Amino acid sequence: MKEITVTVDYEGLKYQTNIITNKEAGDEEILKQAEDQIRKQLNN
Repeated sequence: MKEITVTVDYEGLKYQTNIITNKEAGDEEILKQAEDQIRKQLNN
């Protein structure tokens, strides 16, 4: 496992989040995890 800090442009705003993922995860998978996490945080 590794921790990555990702900056995502979501609905015109930039958000920074930390993702914990496996070492083999590709860029697209990491970006999708970050967007999903931001979406969940904003909807709560």
